[in-house]
Amino acid sequence: MAKIQLRDLRHSYAARPDGESDWALKRLTIDWSDGGAYALLGPSGCGKTTLLNVISGLLRPTEGQILFDGRDVTGASPEERNIAQVFQFPVIYDTMTVYDNLAFPLRNRGVEPGEVDRRVREVAEMLELEDMLRHRAAGLTADGKQKISLGRGLARSDVNVIMFDEPLTVIDPHLKWVLRSKLKELHQRIRVTMIYVTHDQTEALTFADQVVVMNDGQIVQTGTPVELFERPNHTFVGHFIGSPGMNVLPCEIAGGRVAFAGQAVDSVNAGDYRGDGGRLELGVRPEFVSFVPQGAAGGIPVRVVKALDAGRHRIVETEHDGHKIKMLVPEGQPIPSDTAHVRFAPERSWVYRDGWLITGEEAAP
Repeated sequence: MAKIQLRDLRHSYAARPDGESDWALKRLTIDWSDGGAYALLGPSGCGKTTLLNVISGLLRPTEGQILFDGRDVTGASPEERNIAQVFQFPVIYDTMTVYDNLAFPLRNRGVEPGEVDRRVREVAEMLELEDMLRHRAAGLTADGKQKISLGRGLARSDVNVIMFDEPLTVIDPHLKWVLRSKLKELHQRIRVTMIYVTHDQTEALTFADQVVVMNDGQIVQTGTPVELFERPNHTFVGHFIGSPGMNVLPCEIAGGRVAFAGQAVDSVNAGDYRGDGGRLELGVRPEFVSFVPQGAAGGIPVRVVKALDAGRHRIVETEHDGHKIKMLVPEGQPIPSDTAHVRFAPERSWVYRDGWLITGEEAAP
């Protein structure tokens, strides 16, 4: 296991990168603790797989350093880094038995046969593969084959980090939850540093202790699932995490007070704004928007556009002055049929400048 540190990391696939758009990874500096469970989350093309390949040694960064436990491994091979990687599509040897697939990386490193057997049986028990050890791998289902890929990484006691690149993409939806839960259980049991790459917020938020959200080659926020949900550092995080995503509405600030389309609203961080220009937006998640009686403080007049049943709640879309406002309404609560008033919870409403959350430290002159 290893503490992983990235220092001023940048990467470009262009021979002579010129503008900012030439960089697949913009300047990154981040620390990952030994034994942690991390996720790289973002849309296709955001740079997360490039970053995974840089950390694993499959790709050398154009600029910057990679440190494992303080040792510079920027130029080291994947073998020298003691990396185990599980890819999107299971990489197994169909002609071998499950036992031999799991034993392969150990035998390759000259591990004594008795230790190989002990480790293989221990990993097979973790992954519930004990009854299949003598079966040919070719006959397994996709999730069974992916378990083998996972098991080959777990079998090595010298591994510094296990890296997963969209490992559940080919798994049937009803089996994804099972494997995701098993992976979380395994991490809690063996405490190996794990980095999980995915575009699926459910996978990232249920697996990782810390989620790194990426967009356009840069890290826009790192935090726990609760931190990302309750206090998005960027409007992209608010959009990308949550279903539906955060409402992002144009606003103005004067005297520490926020106005949205002529309506005064309260925001927890409006007082941090120092009048230094930029595009101002108010962000509030649908969970923190509620119907209020006409005349209530902070009430915004809206037109109810539609309501979608989502089980224990309904997703209601409203509109004010041409701007859509989505909200989650608990099952059983009445929904007005035409016009209504809504209120944003002040302690859950955030002001952003040019996409970034305004904070006292950043806004101070």
